Amino acid sequence: MQLTKHGHACVVLTDQDRRLLIDPGAFTADDAWAGASALLVTHEHMDHLVPDRVRAALDADPALEVWTNSSVAALLEGAGPRVHVVGAGDTFTAAGFDVSVHGEWHAVIHPELPVVRNVGFLVEGTVFHPGDALTVPEVAVPTLLLPAHAPWSKTSELIDYLRAVQAQRALAVHDGLLNDTGQGLLSGLFGARGPGQPTPYERLAPGETAEV
Repeated sequence: MQLTKHGHACVVLTDQDRRLLIDPGAFTADDAWAGASALLVTHEHMDHLVPDRVRAALDADPALEVWTNSSVAALLEGAGPRVHVVGAGDTFTAAGFDVSVHGEWHAVIHPELPVVRNVGFLVEGTVFHPGDALTVPEVAVPTLLLPAHAPWSKTSELIDYLRAVQAQRALAVHDGLLNDTGQGLLSGLFGARGPGQPTPYERLAPGETAEV
């Protein structure tokens, strides 16, 4: 497969003419949607989901289908049976890609703020997008999409998460609020200038593609 990074938390996985779109939110340009065969949404926050944009895509392409949690599906009520509700432990096939679901809840931003539902997706047993949670799947993860920066995260927790998952490779997502200085600082802490963790870490620029 090829993985292309788009704005913030959004990636596209491509295999020949199949394109699996994950978490295209408000910081994602429309070109990420081009040719999308199926859509996965981890949770309802605006940097991962724009309901009106999803509705428009479903109207424009009768073959497009969506897999997501129950809270997101409720926001898309009326979109019809092409919106599929999934939860932890489920498996399904989207646009020919085998997907398993891991995790249930978003990370805590603050104890006084509500915690929303969040599901992570492991695609083809190869690429894991956890959404906004530090879910550790009970299976091997060759490529982890690491939420590198968020209102709910601490760098120490992310380092421990990398240690727990022990992926062969980590690619940064959820980094749209960082400037170049912040990107460089985190790269150092996840790498040679940090306390150490087993997984090579890198960041793709928006529009950049890697083989996974």
